Amino acid sequence: MTMGPDLQLAADRVADLLPNIDESLLDDPTPCPDYRVREILGHLDGLTQAFRAAADKEFGPLTDTDPGAALPTLTDGWRDRLPKQLDALVLAWRAESAWAGMTRAGAVDLPGEIAGIVALNELSLHGWDLAVATRQPYAVDEKTARACLSFVQMFTPEDRSPAFGPELPVSADAPVFDQVLAISGRDPNWTP
Repeated sequence: MTMGPDLQLAADRVADLLPNIDESLLDDPTPCPDYRVREILGHLDGLTQAFRAAADKEFGPLTDTDPGAALPTLTDGWRDRLPKQLDALVLAWRAESAWAGMTRAGAVDLPGEIAGIVALNELSLHGWDLAVATRQPYAVDEKTARACLSFVQMFTPEDRSPAFGPELPVSADAPVFDQVLAISGRDPNWTP
């Protein structure tokens, strides 16, 4: 069995954004039309817990909750909690057992090797959402971008909703992560 990519760089990029998010930015828009900054943070808060549980095969409320059922709520203590959850997520996906067999996340049963890529994609895309919404720089390494591109290219138009918006046009020679953004329904040039 081959382990998937390390989530460390993606988690670090998200963690690096957090100290620069002032409370005054929480109601600002993001590239996800239904989500403000606070909902992106709430989603990251939930997904870090859910995908850590998925890696550890700890099935229950964390893995059985449909993330699209309601807008995520950002609860107090997120500044201290989220970096710790990011660390726990990374550590959990470093175990070979996380990538083996079946697991569950977002109320969906899926192979561990796919769940790990979903976690990487979630961190990368929502990290970008958060960065551009809060006017912070954000760069994705080539290896992560290519893993995310392979993942988002698997979706047919019927599979997209509600995970992604409609695919946007993008040049085949655009930077790899710009292709990921466009395929996932995000405008790589979006600004608040």
